[in-house]
Amino acid sequence: MKINEKQIELIDKQIKRLIESNNFYGQKLKEEGITGINSAQDFENLPFSQKQDLRDAYPLGLMAVPEKDVVRIHSSSGTTGTPVIIPYTAKDVDDWGEMFKRCYEFAGITNKDRIHITPGYGLWTAGIGFQNGCEKLGAMAVPMGPGNTDKQLQMMMDLKSTVLCATSSYALLLAEEIEKRGIGDKIHLKKGVIGSERWGEKMRQRIKTELGIELYDIYGLTEIYGPGIGINCQYDTGMHIWDDYVYIEIIDPETGKNVEDGEWGEIVLSTLVKEGAPLIRYRTHDISRIIPGECPCGCSYPRIDVIAGRSDDMIKIKGVNVFPKQIEEVIATFPELSSEYQIRISHLEGRDTMRLYIETDGTRDFVEMAKKVAEKVKSRIGFTPIVKVVELGVLPRSEKKSKRVIDERYQ
Repeated sequence: MKINEKQIELIDKQIKRLIESNNFYGQKLKEEGITGINSAQDFENLPFSQKQDLRDAYPLGLMAVPEKDVVRIHSSSGTTGTPVIIPYTAKDVDDWGEMFKRCYEFAGITNKDRIHITPGYGLWTAGIGFQNGCEKLGAMAVPMGPGNTDKQLQMMMDLKSTVLCATSSYALLLAEEIEKRGIGDKIHLKKGVIGSERWGEKMRQRIKTELGIELYDIYGLTEIYGPGIGINCQYDTGMHIWDDYVYIEIIDPETGKNVEDGEWGEIVLSTLVKEGAPLIRYRTHDISRIIPGECPCGCSYPRIDVIAGRSDDMIKIKGVNVFPKQIEEVIATFPELSSEYQIRISHLEGRDTMRLYIETDGTRDFVEMAKKVAEKVKSRIGFTPIVKVVELGVLPRSEKKSKRVIDERYQ
């Protein structure tokens, strides 16, 4: 999927604005001798921007407009390193709301729905993004935020919420609580809009079945507005990305070169009309692919596949590169196992050890099941982990993002 003339024109305008603003990013472009672009080739020759660049600009070095035009700041949800702070103008907030409204519409959500919003509010872009789009749509927002599951379920029943907005981890927690309390007949949910973390097919099916709802994947990140820059439609053939606001590339993470449509690689995003903190060729580290061809829904917005992982979530154990997705794929081959797992890596007596905890429904012998899983993991990644099969509900549930990998070697 090549950049079109309109997008080239908008990126050229952004470059000139950045240089004129003399912000942190504009200064970097000047140092590179970049003054603008005229072609797709010019665009592909532009340098990438990375999260460390944004951290180096802390606190307000990314601001590309006069301070009087900044109406809000948001910060990424990461817990380590210098925070990334993104300034927003009134137009940025409005554009983000329009994109989010479009997400709801693509999911078949209307102003007659009651939208139960559980992601966090504050510096994080999640909760307020879901609410902004909801209000643009004209639907009733129920701005719960995370936590207090008792109150969440009470409000969900009393207000007859029809749409759940959540991380996949919290959606699963709520589904399990609803089943445990036997209140499924009092819940009126029809759809779920789920985002902020990668989730496997097994987890998706559990949430879908236990809540009895249609699920929609929403995509976004704080650096590029927040959640709401793309969503899948009713045909569920990938997430449509709003390329009138954001241009998407897929690159080979090793070479930095664009890959062909259909090939997996790292998502790189450029903001086309953002004012407060425009970003060009920002490496997200999210792994996906552009789905070639047209969607059955008939719209022309490009589609990306599910987020398969991150180019930076690799774990090196015993000289072997391991990705959490590989473990999920092994777990998916055992119907008796649930979607929930946890990897703990330790360094004991001079060697690395990987312990894998997995939940099961209890229909099989735990010891025998652990042995089978260990054998299958070994055939997939090359060494045998210590596998512990536990009962359903033993592993911690999260109101935000689940911590799947705990590396104790550096603690």
